[in-house]
Order: sequence, then structure tokens, then C-alpha cells
Amino acid sequence: MQQQLQASVVWNYQKFLTDNTIQAMAKVKITQVKSGIDRTEVQKRNLKALGLRMHKTVEKELTPQIKGMIAKVAHLVTVES
Repeated sequence: MQQQLQASVVWNYQKFLTDNTIQAMAKVKITQVKSGIDRTEVQKRNLKALGLRMHKTVEKELTPQIKGMIAKVAHLVTVES
């Protein structure tokens, strides 16, 4: 039961990027789940700018800039509300 609840909290990044009901200044938790090794320089810089490391979670305000950074590394991170 708890696993289902947790799965419902973790957003699919495509829904996250297209959902119009998200408040502009909402808080999101971003966790890096895949390595940045052998990734493009842009993706490595985005991970660093977000303050991420493997299995580290950071909380950020959801601005258009953060949303764009998440989009660039969506396959490496999970996003929670």
C-alpha cells in the first residue's frame, strides 16, 4: 500500500512538464537516480547547477529555469511534489 502511494507521488517527467495546474512557485524534490558519467557536458552542468549527486535529494522552487533544467536531465532524476 505504501509503495503504491509513493509511486503515485513520484511524477512521470512528461506529465510534470506538461501539467498546467502546477503553481509557478511550488516546491519540488529532485533526486538523482542515475549516474552523470558518460553524459553530455550540458547534462553534467545541469546536474551540478541543481546541486545533485547520486541518491542526493534537493528541494527547489519550481521556476521556468528549474523546469527546463529538469527537462534536460529527466532520464537521470526523479521529481516529487
